[in-house]
Amino acid sequence: MNIFLTGGTGQVGFELQRELSPLGRVMAPTRQELDLTDIAGVNDWLLHHRPDAIVNAAAWTAVDAAEAQGDQAYHLNAELPAQLASYARAQNILLVHYSSDYVYSGKGEAPWQEDGPTGPLSLYGVSKLAGDKAVLASGAHHLILRTSWIYSTRGNNFMKTMLRLGRERDSLAVVADQIGAPTPAHLIAELTALALAKYREGALSDGLYHLAPRGETSWYGFAQKIFQLAREQGVPLAISSERIEAISTEEYPAPARRPHNSRLNLERLEKALDIELPRWQPQLELTLKALLKS
Repeated sequence: MNIFLTGGTGQVGFELQRELSPLGRVMAPTRQELDLTDIAGVNDWLLHHRPDAIVNAAAWTAVDAAEAQGDQAYHLNAELPAQLASYARAQNILLVHYSSDYVYSGKGEAPWQEDGPTGPLSLYGVSKLAGDKAVLASGAHHLILRTSWIYSTRGNNFMKTMLRLGRERDSLAVVADQIGAPTPAHLIAELTALALAKYREGALSDGLYHLAPRGETSWYGFAQKIFQLAREQGVPLAISSERIEAISTEEYPAPARRPHNSRLNLERLEKALDIELPRWQPQLELTLKALLKS
């Protein structure tokens, strides 16, 4: 199987290159090799290489910057998925696409269901929802994996930022009223590979699935756990747990609004893959240890 992977140098894409390789040949062109904003170029690449499946890990992920650069965010998050879905439909192949908790309004405290109401608060969320809708409306074979709070050993993310700030500062203020599940990129990649294998066996159907670890926390709780685990691994920190202040979203203004409730109901994916998803704390420990060893 030839798999076309977009965004192969990103947090999720890097992990996908490793996890998908046992399933076939992974074609992951760099930005220099393929400009994903070039519609004609993407079409030409697809026609030349003729993949058997597409895994779309490319996305505009700069949430705040999307407020001022909506056209660029919309192209990567909505128009590119629509283009890939159109090709997948015409060739009768599978498209795997990644979605975000930001498509939800963040109201209430109940975990969101895949078929529940959406209501994005930011241009980033609007663009991600538009991409989801385009894939669903295309008629293509699809797996949409909707996840939350992605972090990894690579790139810019909350875990790495907290470790840097924890070394540099003796006090921090972290938002405590947004609730979700931190999701490591390696878990997304592992479950994508499992889903693809089951799909090929006919054991998994087209659809939208939530993908995240079990459990929930706030950004404040996430930060506290990062520092706890870092200390256990011998990382020298300037920060102490007593000097981390829990603040509200309103006390940390940002260009883009964030959902307060990013809890995701995970039962559909667990049932489909016949698994129990791991809790977020052990996943953080694994990812942190991998970062410190790198």
